[in-house]
Amino acid sequence: MTILYGLLILVMLVGVVGAVVPGIPGVSLILGAIVVWGVVQGFAGLAWPLGVAIVVLLVSIGVDFLATYWGAKQAGASKWGQIGAVVGLVLGFLGLLPALPLGGPLLGILLGPLLGAIIGEYLYQRDLNLAIKAAVGILVGSLIGNLIQGVLAIATVVVFVVSTWSQIAGA
Repeated sequence: MTILYGLLILVMLVGVVGAVVPGIPGVSLILGAIVVWGVVQGFAGLAWPLGVAIVVLLVSIGVDFLATYWGAKQAGASKWGQIGAVVGLVLGFLGLLPALPLGGPLLGILLGPLLGAIIGEYLYQRDLNLAIKAAVGILVGSLIGNLIQGVLAIATVVVFVVSTWSQIAGA
């Protein structure tokens, strides 16, 4: 049981990283690990961790959209910039951006939204300086959202460990 618990904690830590780094599953990975532990333990003592994980997953989705929207709004970005950022994220994720010797898909996920937002804003405003400003605003908003999601993910793991440690320590 201790080995499984340790492996699930490692999976949760990958989920914490995923909450901050685009392209890696985040809170959903943490929730999945909690569910696995619940199946093994019969969900004994998991009401709080499971509830917190579900709420954090829903809040994280909202934070992602709101932070990006806030960053775009602060920088004066239009819908074109936001759409360009999403298209850039998808293209970067799928690897359609030019392959670079270092970084690969992760670099595409990071650069794709920025380049997509610049292109989208430029098509809308025809001013490169405004397009870059809007794209940076979208990027900053996304980064702030990712940091908030990371803090929420850490809190979820802490709630899980505090709630379940006695099951392991007593075994």
